[in-house]
Amino acid sequence: MPSKLYLIPNTLGECEINHVLPSYVVEIIRSVKHFIVEDVRTTRRFLKKVDSSINIDELEFFTLNKHTSPEEIAGYLTPLKEGFDMGIISEAGCPAIADPGADIVRIAQEKNYSVVPLVGPSSILLGLMASGFNGQSFAFVGYLPIKDNERTLRIKQLEKRAHSERQSQIFIETPYRNMKMFEELLSICQPSTKLCVACDITLETEYIKTKSIAEWKKCKVEDLSKRPCIFILY
Repeated sequence: MPSKLYLIPNTLGECEINHVLPSYVVEIIRSVKHFIVEDVRTTRRFLKKVDSSINIDELEFFTLNKHTSPEEIAGYLTPLKEGFDMGIISEAGCPAIADPGADIVRIAQEKNYSVVPLVGPSSILLGLMASGFNGQSFAFVGYLPIKDNERTLRIKQLEKRAHSERQSQIFIETPYRNMKMFEELLSICQPSTKLCVACDITLETEYIKTKSIAEWKKCKVEDLSKRPCIFILY
């Protein structure tokens, strides 16, 4: 049987594994011995949480992050070439979505290896599902610019597109800057524009609310600092 590259979802935070990962995904994790990961230490903790009987010392890990060179990445798929299954595990959510794992998947596709995406939590899709916004036309635009004037311009562009095309605009921010982003959205966007804030998705502290900008200005929002958060304009 040809070897497979499994795209293995991770949890979005501290929660029960069986609440977010199907049992067949757990079985696949148990069977794989070669993993491409962002951080070996956190991946080890995740695997032990999936199944405490997994022998971590028997596993091989390849680190993939912004510091990994193209030459290193090219060699990471050697186990596939040798007939062994491999797995890509992101730090949170689904691999290759707003994640460096996409580089590995591209190479695997070019080399005609079998790529198998597995079911698991995606904060982008779960946030959109719970927003009440257009789920037939949407765009995930990742992080917005850091510079104030560039970010302001980008927010106005996204708002205009949401209004003119009726397209949901999804983006994220570094957790410690979530409150600043939220405050900027309230000051920049039109009162009628809708904003969904989806925070700690799938966790016990989950917070998902959709309101117009005018309505948000009248209510008290939870502290979003240092919590994974999705923002959606519509």
